[in-house]
This record gives sequence, C-alpha cells and structure tokens, in this order.
Amino acid sequence: PCWRVEDFVVAQECTRCSSFQAKTIAECSPTGFIEKISCATSKRDEFKSCRSAVMEAHVFWRFVGTMMCVATIFAVLVVCRQRVLDRKALEKVRKQIESI
Repeated sequence: PCWRVEDFVVAQECTRCSSFQAKTIAECSPTGFIEKISCATSKRDEFKSCRSAVMEAHVFWRFVGTMMCVATIFAVLVVCRQRVLDRKALEKVRKQIESI
C-alpha cells in the first residue's frame, strides 16, 4: 500500500463498512471500519483499515459497566459471607458461655 511508504491525506474519515464494502474491500475485515486516503506522490486513492473513536468509547464504557457489575456482585457476596461468619462466631461464643 502506498500509505506505508508515502505521505498521505485522509480523503474520507473513518466510517463503518457497508455490507457491500465488507464483501469487496479486504481492509474492512480487521475492524469493520475504513478510511479513504490519497497518497501524495503516486496520486492514488486507497482504503485503509481504521478504528472508530465512537466504537472504541462504546466498547470501553461497556467494559467499565461490566466491571462495576462484577465488583458489586462480589462486594455483596463478601458482605453476606462476613455476616454468616459473624453469626457462627457469636453462636460459638454463646454456646461456650452456656456451658459454664
């Protein structure tokens, strides 16, 4: 590709590939997004795979939300387990006091 060895200008910003483009343009495969670039020296127009900032932000916030849910679940489990252990300890102390 000319964009690896030459200077280039982005002719069309990063956009999602249409279903037709996904089948016909190989650069759509890695990310599902492409940008059209114009190479300066050879004057050729080519497509380049790219990553969408909106998509990256969406994936990031989905990850953050998932991690918050997992953290909340484990925090609730820790609290429940601590209550069970406290109850068992109190029961043990009560039995020891009764046996005296």
